[in-house]
Amino acid sequence: MFPHHREREQPIFSARAHVFQIDPTTKRNWIPASKHAVTVSFFYDANRNVYRIISVGGTKAIINCTVTPSMTFTKTSQKFGQWADSRANTVYGLGFATEQQLHQFSDKFKEVKDAARLAREKSQDKELANTALTIAAPQFSQSPPVMCVNGPEDKLFRSQSADITLSSEKERIKKMLSEGSICEMNLEAELFTLQDSNSKLVAALHEANANVEQWKKQLAAYQEETDRLRDQVAELEAHGGQGPSDLLKDELTQSLEELEALLKAKDEEIHILQSKKAEYHEMEHERDQAIHRLRETEMRNSDLERRIQNSEQNLNNSLEERDRMDSEIQRAIEILDIKIFDLNDLRQSLVKLIDK
Repeated sequence: MFPHHREREQPIFSARAHVFQIDPTTKRNWIPASKHAVTVSFFYDANRNVYRIISVGGTKAIINCTVTPSMTFTKTSQKFGQWADSRANTVYGLGFATEQQLHQFSDKFKEVKDAARLAREKSQDKELANTALTIAAPQFSQSPPVMCVNGPEDKLFRSQSADITLSSEKERIKKMLSEGSICEMNLEAELFTLQDSNSKLVAALHEANANVEQWKKQLAAYQEETDRLRDQVAELEAHGGQGPSDLLKDELTQSLEELEALLKAKDEEIHILQSKKAEYHEMEHERDQAIHRLRETEMRNSDLERRIQNSEQNLNNSLEERDRMDSEIQRAIEILDIKIFDLNDLRQSLVKLIDK
């Protein structure tokens, strides 16, 4: 099937990237789908008006994803992006060599998604037009029935209309539930990325805290050495020619300047670590927000599932009501047949009586 599709599909964009898939068991870690960077391409099928993302590693297709209007490509870092495929029940991740390649792929993804949306809208309009023609045609070609009982047939038409309405409502709610699942998957992917970044930042913060303690000790030792050298320089200046030579004084002054520069560099490193600590708190806040949004999505999905169950129950009730009405109509038809037969017998009896 894959080579057959490739014969009628045309590539419209390609890029080199490392491909990853989310762990289906934990939904927290990325699993490499390729050992090296592979070609990831957008293909367009003109016959079916469908866009796909395809990547092949050796003889195996590691990405075979049909682009839908509900998909979203998210940049999680300067060189990494991801999107969720609800049909394959997975999340794909791509790692690029440069930030420019990531931007190019993201722009092409958005362009293809918009094109897929326009294609779906045109397809839906065409289907609606064909459906309208199919429904309208029998109304003009259908001949009137031989015998009509207005009351039961009117109920039958109303039950069929209610059945169609409930079916369309069920499809609409299923579509809403599918979109909610996709949104939940995107939020889970975002949460996994934040948790991964959070763990890396925590490890870096612990390492930085350990380094800070060591640097503080070194800083105190450097300050003591600086004070001692300053005292020696002051003592040399006070004694004039009685102390060491001018060469030793210059060496001490140079050592003092080097220590001051080192102290300044250590102060800057401490400020950088403090700013990283602030970024860590900000990441924690973003993770909490993502968890909150995920919980809200789960609540919405639960509500949608409850509504689908209610719709299915209403649909079953309507089907039972329609079956009951069919039985009543059948009984009414049988009674009418009997009455008509009795009336025919009575008419024949009256004719015979008149003839006599």
